Amino acid sequence: MKRSTKKAPGRALLFLVLGAAALPVWWVLWFLALGALQSPEELAILYGPVLRDAPGLAGWTVLPSWPTLRPLAELLLDTPEFFAMFWNSCRLALPQLLGQLLVGAPAAWAFSRLRFFGRQALFGLYLLLMVLPFQVTMVPGYLVLGSLGLLDTRWAVVLPGVFSTFPVFIMAKSFDAVPRAMLEAARIDGAGPLQTFLRIGLPLGAPGVAAAAVLGFLDGWNLIEQPMTYLKSPSLWPLSIAMPGFSAASGLGGLALAASLVALVPAVLVFLCGQRYLELGIQSSGLKG
Repeated sequence: MKRSTKKAPGRALLFLVLGAAALPVWWVLWFLALGALQSPEELAILYGPVLRDAPGLAGWTVLPSWPTLRPLAELLLDTPEFFAMFWNSCRLALPQLLGQLLVGAPAAWAFSRLRFFGRQALFGLYLLLMVLPFQVTMVPGYLVLGSLGLLDTRWAVVLPGVFSTFPVFIMAKSFDAVPRAMLEAARIDGAGPLQTFLRIGLPLGAPGVAAAAVLGFLDGWNLIEQPMTYLKSPSLWPLSIAMPGFSAASGLGGLALAASLVALVPAVLVFLCGQRYLELGIQSSGLKG
């Protein structure tokens, strides 16, 4: 009883510190949800002095004074261009994610369990490519995609993302946790390399694969630099780069905030559904001590 009493102030202090650190993130989400339920008149009163140089002082309310669903209804019923951008984001993120799993999982298994000449050097090259920013590979990638005739097509964004190195790193560290004795037993029973990978490696390395899937979707859904560089036609733009223009066209109103809120929903749902697997995958990869 005394130990629990001593730990209570420490837990309360930790809760306060973590809550204060999370407050800016939650404030942004609450601001989006709040703005999506406010009328244009109320938004003009509150934020007009900041966004329109109107006289007076800007303000903020915890709850809308006159809540309305008009911005959401206008977005979902009368704004087809938003759904075109939403569909473009899906057509970039989902094929990229599928390709990362189909290509990255066998590559990660090979790095983890196969022994071949130059394995360490090749894996070191993977790590080097993983830390390189997009600005370093932008020009070579542009030239290669241009020579292949893929510029201004969705494949210009999807194909480079398929061969991303970060999912391979996550899954390889997860496959390292597969007991070697189990692999030896499967080999003695006559299982080949492919059977061992499909029946033992993938089920036991599922947390790492799920973690790579969650991170891959979030990365593909929020791509900005790659679409801006490789896609010139506005009809191909995803939400991540088309939203600023959409917000500017809609003016000061709940429509822009409602669009931002709806665009956030898929990423939040994927994160919430895969949070447990993401934590297990990061733990098995050794990134969390």
